[in-house]
Amino acid sequence: MLLRKVLYGILLILLSGLKAEAQQVPLYSQYVLNGFLINPAMAGAGGYSLVNLTAREQWIGLSDAPSTYALSFNTRIMPSSFIKKKAPVKRKEVYGFTSGKVGLGGYIFNDRSGALGRTGMRVSYAYHLYNESNESQMSFGLSLIAYQLKFDEDRVIPRDPDDDLWISARQSIFIPDADVGVYFSSPAYSIGFSVDQLLESIIRFGSKSYDKYELDRNYYLFGSYDFELSNKLILAPSTLLKYNENGAFQGDFRVKLFYDQSYWGGLTFRTGNAIIVLAGLSIDSYVFGYAYDYSMANIMRHSLGSHEFMFAVKLGEISKRYKWLKW
Repeated sequence: MLLRKVLYGILLILLSGLKAEAQQVPLYSQYVLNGFLINPAMAGAGGYSLVNLTAREQWIGLSDAPSTYALSFNTRIMPSSFIKKKAPVKRKEVYGFTSGKVGLGGYIFNDRSGALGRTGMRVSYAYHLYNESNESQMSFGLSLIAYQLKFDEDRVIPRDPDDDLWISARQSIFIPDADVGVYFSSPAYSIGFSVDQLLESIIRFGSKSYDKYELDRNYYLFGSYDFELSNKLILAPSTLLKYNENGAFQGDFRVKLFYDQSYWGGLTFRTGNAIIVLAGLSIDSYVFGYAYDYSMANIMRHSLGSHEFMFAVKLGEISKRYKWLKW
């Protein structure tokens, strides 16, 4: 019975959505730097290639606290030069080019909370419609996801090793899923909407008595606006609203100040009594970001807060086409 209570407790934390800062999906504080992590429509939306490594450790000081590591890549298949190809006599000449409307992305991650670990990958396809008259862009994206869910048996000491639930829990579970999103961007503002865990997959441990743990859909609504205070200063407020189908809601209300598009700092208020401090800089094509989450809940009596580090490399000169791009 003790083992069952432990496993049920872990599953309830996993499946409680956004309540009490628990999550079914990895939680990030620097999603503005790599919105592709929460919206597949942003794959290649900037017109350049981006490699991003994110490491997040929550509630430092608590044993078995959540941790997330993610490596992502997204790019835009941009127009190539208009190349004339040789063709036989009396046949029309053939020209080879790409449309430049397709974005592709990939994402692998490892997310652990206590004895429960999740390792997975996501591949994304996006389609972009760029309007030259007002430099705006409408994007649509779809992701396919596969991940493995498994208990770390070294972190659990069962009272009855022959318990059927424990024997089943030691086995890994393969779960398929999908995300979908839309994204609109312009020189001054952007807005996006996405849905993850679209298939609402079932987690099954043990016998039929324990097979009704469903992953709820999460809905994300993101918006930002840039105010140019001077030639080098830009004030960028943004909001991310997250809703889980189990009724949980979370909102991030953020303001960032950019200097010369190379340095920035900011603050975020996250509902649930959390304050996030952000800072970062870009040097040529290299980008460094840091976020510190301070929770005003009682958990801070036992924790040193949450820390998130981000390193990214932006590749290609195509970003010059989009003058409003900022980190």
